[in-house]
Amino acid sequence: MVKNLSILGSTGSIGTQTLDVCRALGIKVSAIVANKNVKLLEEQAREFSPELVVAADEKAAKELKIALSDTSCKVMTGDEGIEAAASCPSADMVMSALVGMAGIKPTLCAIESKKNVALANKETLVCAGEMVMRSAGENGVRIIPVDSEHSAIFQSLHASVDYHREIRRIILTASGGPFFGKKREELQHVTVKEALNHPNWSMGAKVTIDSASLMNKGLEFIEAMWLFGVSPEQIEIVVHRESIIHSMAEFCDGAMIAQLGTPDMRTPISYALTYPERYDFGGKFIDFTGLSNLSFAKPDIETFKCLKLALWAAKRGGTAGAVLNGANEAAVDLFLNSKIKFLEIPEYIERGIEKLGVKDSPSLEDVVQASSDARDYIYSIV
Repeated sequence: MVKNLSILGSTGSIGTQTLDVCRALGIKVSAIVANKNVKLLEEQAREFSPELVVAADEKAAKELKIALSDTSCKVMTGDEGIEAAASCPSADMVMSALVGMAGIKPTLCAIESKKNVALANKETLVCAGEMVMRSAGENGVRIIPVDSEHSAIFQSLHASVDYHREIRRIILTASGGPFFGKKREELQHVTVKEALNHPNWSMGAKVTIDSASLMNKGLEFIEAMWLFGVSPEQIEIVVHRESIIHSMAEFCDGAMIAQLGTPDMRTPISYALTYPERYDFGGKFIDFTGLSNLSFAKPDIETFKCLKLALWAAKRGGTAGAVLNGANEAAVDLFLNSKIKFLEIPEYIERGIEKLGVKDSPSLEDVVQASSDARDYIYSIV
């Protein structure tokens, strides 16, 4: 079990649930990072007494420094503060849960500081998967996924002595979101409220919209490629409405191993923090007698074109993932603010890809710039 944890993104959905697990298991928190939620950061700092508290927003950091002046917590801000938390000497693991591109550099910083990483930031692998996994290998660092699907695959692959030789395919399950089974004509006038009404999971607004458009599953497809070193052809997406089977691994002898559990993000978080052991953090358990059905279906990539675009980016490589990610971030933001329609999200993403193209063998700067350019372009044409 991890002894000292640094949490990047402590006030978000993953961050607060990570602190739930730390509270339940008695894990010490060395550093916490958020953007500008001063009230919650102060509450977390007073409860967990981290040595370092970081508010990325400078104004928030000034408020926080005053609020915590009667404690021993050091308060920092900006990139310097985030990097200090990512490389905190007392931490033996970093929870990477910052939202968006802001998570890539701190994750690489943690890896280069020889810290094991519990990874909950999608952009890190979607945009910079090759360099991140290469750096992890060079630094002898373990990256343990926190997404429920990738955690399920990670656990399932433990059934193999040499899964790179024995794996046939990975089955990545998807809930299907709130619009499963609907066709394009039925989605013409989808409201933000309807898109945010996820049937199984409680997540932030951006991730919930990505789930509704199936972009989330496309991003997870790209992540799985890098995390487990498999080809796009070895990954299959299956819609599983009940979110009980979180994902599966099929081996060359026909055996299939699945990880099942209730839809509770604290389960994969707990496993990432306690690997290779397991501890009771107070979660819920499955009552199989109460399950009437476990259903499976193919995703409709013609209706949900965001997934189709993500599958293209997975195969294309280079900066394709970064452009896809940046364009999607902007399009989702515009939808959340009622500037574009739900079905226009993939249309704008495609326009961004066509405009910006793809650069092969990119540097980290190329990746960051490609995502930024894609965001800027989408905003400029709306």
